[in-house]
Amino acid sequence: MSTAVIPKQLPKTYPELVRLLPPRTVRDDVDLENVAEIVDRLAILEHPTKDQADYLETLSTLVAAYEDVHRPIDTSHLGPLDTLKFLLAEHGLNASDLGRILGQRQLGSAILRGVRKLSKIHIRKLAAHFGVSPSLFLGAE
Repeated sequence: MSTAVIPKQLPKTYPELVRLLPPRTVRDDVDLENVAEIVDRLAILEHPTKDQADYLETLSTLVAAYEDVHRPIDTSHLGPLDTLKFLLAEHGLNASDLGRILGQRQLGSAILRGVRKLSKIHIRKLAAHFGVSPSLFLGAE
């Protein structure tokens, strides 16, 4: 599979998203790169449609399955906040990006400084965005 060309404006309906990139098992790094680009773009939408949210969840599940086998991350020595910082660094993201993922720009910095805790909604968004288990973020401060 070659690298997909993703339009500037993502489709809003599930059938259109499926035409753009049919959800299927991620088999190699090129597949992963294609899926991750769409996951990243969907995860930062301020007001995703229900179809976009459903598609994001589907793709996140496919990414998680691939990464669990081919790119496992040993976080046993990390706490939830350290895990979040690690994932941000691995994806080249900063506090502003974290805030956009969570839907409140200023929130990213507060969480990374330990001033604010992650809510259950934040944990779900992060798990979907990074394609990881929500349990990695439980107890994050």
